[in-house]
Amino acid sequence: MALPHDYLVVILRSILRFIPARLRKSTPVIHVVRLDGPIVAERGLRPTLSAKGLEPVLKKAFRKGIAGVALAINCPGGSPVQSAIIARRVRELAAAHNLPVYAFCEDVAASGGYWLACAADEIYADENSIVGSIGVISMGFGFPETLKKLGIERRVHTAGENKSQNDPFQPEKPEDVARLEGMLSEMHDSFKTLVRERRAGKLKGEEKEIFSGLFWRGEKALALGLIDGLGHMQGVLARKFGEKVELKLISAAQGWGLRRIGLANPSELPEAALQALETRAWWSRFGL
Repeated sequence: MALPHDYLVVILRSILRFIPARLRKSTPVIHVVRLDGPIVAERGLRPTLSAKGLEPVLKKAFRKGIAGVALAINCPGGSPVQSAIIARRVRELAAAHNLPVYAFCEDVAASGGYWLACAADEIYADENSIVGSIGVISMGFGFPETLKKLGIERRVHTAGENKSQNDPFQPEKPEDVARLEGMLSEMHDSFKTLVRERRAGKLKGEEKEIFSGLFWRGEKALALGLIDGLGHMQGVLARKFGEKVELKLISAAQGWGLRRIGLANPSELPEAALQALETRAWWSRFGL
């Protein structure tokens, strides 16, 4: 016996109530993860662009029922270790959930920022974005004459002949410099291997130029094969998934208290000031 139309509608509506809302939507949903600032290991309670800090965000971003994940990158670089861990985690989650990943370079995706971009299946940038800087750098200061001028005697005792290498209050030793440069070269090789793997068949320029540490505007980066196209997130994803594509920003849960309104513990203010200077130094390398 055929059921009346009204009964069928009621039954279908009852079934739909048990289907998650994101699965009932015909509109494709893209989860957006912002990667802003220098990449440094998490220090104390202050949030940083680090593997530890991003883990809860990435776990929320990659899930069933969405069309993909977009990385909004505005990053001048930072720790090669943290860069590698974050990029590897993105690839693990993308494979586990069978989701495409798209990177969108904003002002800067350079050095470690470009390392993060390489975790995506496709990379896009504005024509004036700064992209590249595929290299490794070690920065510091030397003060070998400062204490002598101030009349201060520095006392350092070590067990191990190389324990005090690269001491900023001692003149540089050629063997210490050679050892440091060797480590930087090995890190650079890791970076180059990643780029070759993730941009396989897409690189168009000479490797000597691409891996020199230079950085370029988006147009030149496209010509070198470092990115897949020029464009912004909304426009690119609308072309791929339709004009009704929904972009949903995924962020970490925020706690309450002074941090919620932007105030830190007074004891953390000196460290915060140093961190601000360090951040400023990273951006200044690119004229920003």
